[in-house]
Amino acid sequence: MRMKQLLTSFVVGASAAMAFSSALAADMTGAGATFPYPIYAKWAEAYKASTGNGLNYQSVGSGAGIKQIKAKTVDFGASDMPLKAEELDADGLMQFPAIMGGVVTVVNIDGIAPGALKLTGPVVADIYLGKITEWNNPAITALNPGVKLPATEITVVHRADGSGTSFLFTDYLSKVNPEFKTKIGAGTAVKWVTGVGGKGNDGVAANVQRIKGAIGYVEWAYAKKNKIAHTQLKNKDGNWMQPDDDNFKAAAAHAEWTKTPGFGVVLTDQAGKNSWPITGVSYILMHKQQADAAKGKEVIKFFDWAFKNGDAAAVELDYVPLPESVVKLVQGSWKSNLKDASGKALY
Repeated sequence: MRMKQLLTSFVVGASAAMAFSSALAADMTGAGATFPYPIYAKWAEAYKASTGNGLNYQSVGSGAGIKQIKAKTVDFGASDMPLKAEELDADGLMQFPAIMGGVVTVVNIDGIAPGALKLTGPVVADIYLGKITEWNNPAITALNPGVKLPATEITVVHRADGSGTSFLFTDYLSKVNPEFKTKIGAGTAVKWVTGVGGKGNDGVAANVQRIKGAIGYVEWAYAKKNKIAHTQLKNKDGNWMQPDDDNFKAAAAHAEWTKTPGFGVVLTDQAGKNSWPITGVSYILMHKQQADAAKGKEVIKFFDWAFKNGDAAAVELDYVPLPESVVKLVQGSWKSNLKDASGKALY
């Protein structure tokens, strides 16, 4: 209930910011990924209380966020799929990581408690390929001895919008199942062969809750907020994992930030005995040359404040804050990349 009130207050605040944008010139606008929306909402509430400056963040999916920042209709975009260096350069953009977290598979099966069902990546891929269609299929029962699984038809739920959560999910399935890689592949928007769509993490969560026998994928905070049964997943080292902060951190432990242009690290299917297999990074996109220097500075101030003051809130919502070493790299990228119209550094 607390999270619901928080998200509602953020939406109301965002509407107010739009209505009084002329009076609140310092308010920022952002759009994109739904994956980090709960933590951005909480940070925005605390930042407004601390500074008086607001954030109107539209949780519309990574694909829409990329389009909006390229069109310069927002001050920053957000995506859970990192853009490649060539695309960033072509559009005069820079990107930096803001937060890390995990994507989980969620199910609606009578009698199955949260975290009780075991699935592997290849089996999940076969479900999304339409090859496994009932919950008592031998491929699933073999992974769950002693668990009574019904002969209920499986309803696949996927994102209907361009989504970084979909990118992380499909990137993982493409790595562990060659047929999935060939027939569907990895991307923010793919051509699904079966199932029903939901808009945003909330839309997928709502469909899974509504449909008996459903399976879907959402960011971990949404699964917890909506009290949907998640599944265990077997990681690359062959260990059964439950999603939690430590397992997300384990997946990120060996990320090579300095060797990846634009910080574009993808953390799916990472090695390590405790690594959660669908861990992701959420990125912020900004234009290198800021036409509105005041807005550009305010965006940087917001994320700088979040890096220094927002770790406890992130952990409370089961996100993983960036390591201090990565924060310093991000701050360095602000200094070297973000300029006003005259070429003066904004940070």
